[in-house]
Amino acid sequence: MLFRLVREFAGRYRKWLLIVVVAQFAQTIAALYLPTLNADIIDNGVIKADTGYIMSTGGVMLAVALGQVVAAVAAVYYGSRTATAIGRDIRKGLFERVQSFSVREVGQFGAPSLIVRSTNDVQQVQMLVLMTLTMMLMAPIMGVGAVILSLRQNVELSSLLLVIVPLLGIAVTLIAGRMRPLFRLVQARIDVINRIMREQITGVRVVRAFVRDEAETDRFRDGNKGLYDVSLGAGKLMGMMFPVVLSIVNLSSVAVLWFGGHLINDGSMQVGALTAFLSYLMQVLMAVMMSTFMLMMLPRAEVCADRIQEVLSTQTSVEPPVAPVVELRTHGHLDLVDVGFRYPGAEQPVLCDISISAGPGEVTAIIGSTGAGKTTLLNLIPRLIDVTEGEVRVGGVNVRELEPEVLAKAVGIVPQRPYLFSGTVASNLRYGNPDATEDELWHALEIAQADFVKDLNAPISQGGTNVSGGQRQRLAIARTLVHRPDIYLFDDSFSALDYATDARLRAALAEETRDATVVIVAQRVATIRNADRIIVLDHGRVVGTGTHTELMASSETYREIVLSQMTEQEAA
Repeated sequence: MLFRLVREFAGRYRKWLLIVVVAQFAQTIAALYLPTLNADIIDNGVIKADTGYIMSTGGVMLAVALGQVVAAVAAVYYGSRTATAIGRDIRKGLFERVQSFSVREVGQFGAPSLIVRSTNDVQQVQMLVLMTLTMMLMAPIMGVGAVILSLRQNVELSSLLLVIVPLLGIAVTLIAGRMRPLFRLVQARIDVINRIMREQITGVRVVRAFVRDEAETDRFRDGNKGLYDVSLGAGKLMGMMFPVVLSIVNLSSVAVLWFGGHLINDGSMQVGALTAFLSYLMQVLMAVMMSTFMLMMLPRAEVCADRIQEVLSTQTSVEPPVAPVVELRTHGHLDLVDVGFRYPGAEQPVLCDISISAGPGEVTAIIGSTGAGKTTLLNLIPRLIDVTEGEVRVGGVNVRELEPEVLAKAVGIVPQRPYLFSGTVASNLRYGNPDATEDELWHALEIAQADFVKDLNAPISQGGTNVSGGQRQRLAIARTLVHRPDIYLFDDSFSALDYATDARLRAALAEETRDATVVIVAQRVATIRNADRIIVLDHGRVVGTGTHTELMASSETYREIVLSQMTEQEAA
């Protein structure tokens, strides 16, 4: 999975990769050539006291070393650029994929996990690519080249490699094999920590209101300790890796000096050759150590790549049309025909056999008890989720066949929990229309009764936490008014407003949206009693349709809802 992910995003950087490979090859060849030159200086220059030979061969060594430096700089430069570019592209791919997700897929992964996958997981893969290009590429060349050159120096002494290299390989493989499941658990525990932190920060008012500080502290402590325990286990294995490798390296050096000393004493090996052999041995072991370092990073990167690929391979349940319709047949007409919706694996449908028609100039209200399916029904219209039965038509066209941009332009929704982005009042309102003028923004604010806004450049913090719930709702309504769609969807968008503000806002909206179709979901009867049509939902089914007066006489469900909020005289 890791190789497939990197290959998919690295293809566009073939030129840079070729430069890295050539530079690493040149650097490694230079590093392998230097011990041979050093041995020649010792055997033919130092021992024979030939200063001229020392100077000439030393000059060659200097030139080779300079070439090695240039090649190393090129390899690191282009390796870093390639790894960073791949990381950027993976993050972009994740972002675009998540943007295409419906509410169902976002809920399936969860926001905390998607954040970790887009940041920490991508960082781990990017770091592995960087280490591969700057270190791992030279390891096999250096290892093989060093073995061949060691054999040139002394075949008998090279037999030690038959013991040293397999011993290192076995030790590293055993340790690395135990690290992979631990790193998968580490990433899962990071998701948990992220989720707990997100919930505690977002829900800080609830925590304080119910005095649950200690309980939340305990919950975070448990999650943090879980991450600590798993990270400690992985850290112990990582900590064990280097001492094992260094012990084998040092013991190997002692063995080479011991046996090499005897060979020099017997006259079957020269001092320069032993020095070169010792250098090549270090290069072989260095190649193994570099491979060891990569093996330490590989398990975690593999786990991260699996998690990234899981997101990238997930197809949205709201698929774009193959041959999209780019023009509506009519404007403002909304039809739901035998609509049903069921979550995957659910025993009962959320919605069943819903048929609604609404046109320009009409206000259609939807009311029902909690869990009746009102918000789900509203989310079907702009295709935040797709129907599992029947069809939704906007402007006479099935929303599944409409170009997404055309649908987004035709439908404007004020969600149940309005969200404001960090920036200013103006930047948030222009989400509805980037080209809106200041006069249009002020007009929308006036209709939305947002008289608390004195400056369009007033700052808005993330989520709109520096304004009240009612102010957030009015700014969200103003944002939709700036959008000026054919169909307005208000999902319990007046719940945080007092009755007087609610009444003024609805009166202003009636004038502003007189040529548009308006659908209002509400819990408050006073908000929807004057609607042209009221639809009563109960357990995902329509149990009543009509005006307020008609439903008071014909629908027991509607009557119960009304009388739970007002007296018989007030409801009349």
